[in-house]
Amino acid sequence: MEALTLQRARLSPFDLDDDEAYRAWREAKLADAPRGLDALVVEVNDPFALSRGERQALRDRCARFNMAIYRSAPGAADPALPRALGRQLGLERLDANWLADEDGISPITVRAGAGPAAAFIPYTDRAIQWHTDGYYHPGERRIRGMILHCVRPAASGGANRLLDHELAYIALRDLDPAHVRALSAPEAMTIPERTDDEGVARPAQGGPVFSLDAGGALHMRYTARTRSIVWRDDPATQAAVAALRGVLATSPFVLQGRLEAGMGLVCNNVLHDREAFADDPAAPRLLYRARFLDRVC
Repeated sequence: MEALTLQRARLSPFDLDDDEAYRAWREAKLADAPRGLDALVVEVNDPFALSRGERQALRDRCARFNMAIYRSAPGAADPALPRALGRQLGLERLDANWLADEDGISPITVRAGAGPAAAFIPYTDRAIQWHTDGYYHPGERRIRGMILHCVRPAASGGANRLLDHELAYIALRDLDPAHVRALSAPEAMTIPERTDDEGVARPAQGGPVFSLDAGGALHMRYTARTRSIVWRDDPATQAAVAALRGVLATSPFVLQGRLEAGMGLVCNNVLHDREAFADDPAAPRLLYRARFLDRVC
C-alpha cells in the first residue's frame, strides 16, 4: 500500500520534480481549454431538480474547466436554490461566513448604510479585483466550491472575468517553476488581522497560494488587492507575484460575461473578478452566493 501511495504521488502533475507527468497533463489541459464562455453553458430546466443529463453536464464541465454556467428561466428570489443545487453536485459542507444570512447563504446586493456588510466591497457597486473566495480563511476552511446565482442583474455593468486556476498555474510554471515553488511556501501570502470595536475579529492568516487537497486537486488562494495583504519579503516571492499579475493581465484563457436572471456559476473556486455596476433603484442587483468546503464531485 505504501509503494502504491508513493507511485501515485510521483504521478501528480503538480509535483515540480515530475516533469513527465506535468507535460502530459499540461498538453491535455491546454488542448481542452475553453476559448469562449459558451463552452461553459448548460441549459437547466429546474435547478432544484436537475435531470441526470443536466447534472452530468455540469459535473463534466467542472471536471474539465473547474467551472460551469447554468442557464434557467428567471424566477422568484429563493435563497434555498444554491443550497439545493449544490447538494445535487456533491457540495455538502456549506461555509457560512459571518455576513451570511442564518441559512448560510449570502445575498450579494448593495447594502449602503445597512450594517457591517456595507463596509465590504462585494456589498457595494464598486469593482472587485482578481481573487479566489475565502483567501483570508485558515487551511481547514479552504473554500473549494462555490455557487453564484443571479436573481436580478444590475441595470448596467457587473460582468465577471473568470480564469481556471489550473491554467494560471500552467502559465506560471511555464515561465519559471520557481514561481510556483515560491507561491507554494507556507507563508507566501498573509492577510493581516481584522479588528472591530471588540478587538480582533479575525486573526492574521498566512498560507500558500498554491496547495493540494487530500485528493490531489489544486487549490489556489489569492487576491490582487494591494492593501491589507503582506507578501513574503524575499526576491523569489516578489518575482512570482509580479509574474502572476502579468498572467492575469494577458492570459488568452480569461473568459468574460455577465450573469443574467436565472443564470448561475458553479465552480471549484476559480479566479474571478467583477466590474463596477449601476443599479436600477426599483430592481437592484441581487445574487445569492453559497461557498463550500467541497469541490464539485
